[in-house]
Amino acid sequence: MTSRFPDGSVGGRADLPIDPDADLGDEDTDAQDDVFALRTSPRRRREWSVLATISLGGSLGSLARYLISVAVPVAPGRFPWATFLINVSGCWALGLLMVFVLDVWPPNRYVRPFFGVGFLGGYTTFSTFAVETRNLAGHGAWLLAGGYVLASLVGGLAAVWCGMIVARLVGGLPVRRNLEGGRA
Repeated sequence: MTSRFPDGSVGGRADLPIDPDADLGDEDTDAQDDVFALRTSPRRRREWSVLATISLGGSLGSLARYLISVAVPVAPGRFPWATFLINVSGCWALGLLMVFVLDVWPPNRYVRPFFGVGFLGGYTTFSTFAVETRNLAGHGAWLLAGGYVLASLVGGLAAVWCGMIVARLVGGLPVRRNLEGGRA
């Protein structure tokens, strides 16, 4: 459901970016609230095209992850470099992508679903990270398991930040934003 605010914005503050995937039309939302309602409107067809876009991106991202995991094998009880590199590089790419999608490129219905949800969702892996952490702990490598978790969290956050900085520099945008809502 969309909200209109006194300043005329839809769904939030006027100085925040608008989600290019959001439908901000004033259509009847009763049918949208019913998850099981079957409609054949053009909007329903667009949803299927977005799902197909996500599926294609996810397939390609999963294939890329598989190829990297084959190229960088991990022995039991050793640091899982393949998953670490996959997740950190995925965080970097997500930071880069979000700046381009929200601040540089014109809105496009399929870019974020393909790359952000599909490709990067299929490429990065929390489940393998969790299993590898459990396996390290199961082999008695508690310190290595803790180091893997800490390095993954810190590395992922640093990678997102670096990706955002690189994207802002490449896009010709200021690196920092003013916290009062304006741009620095």
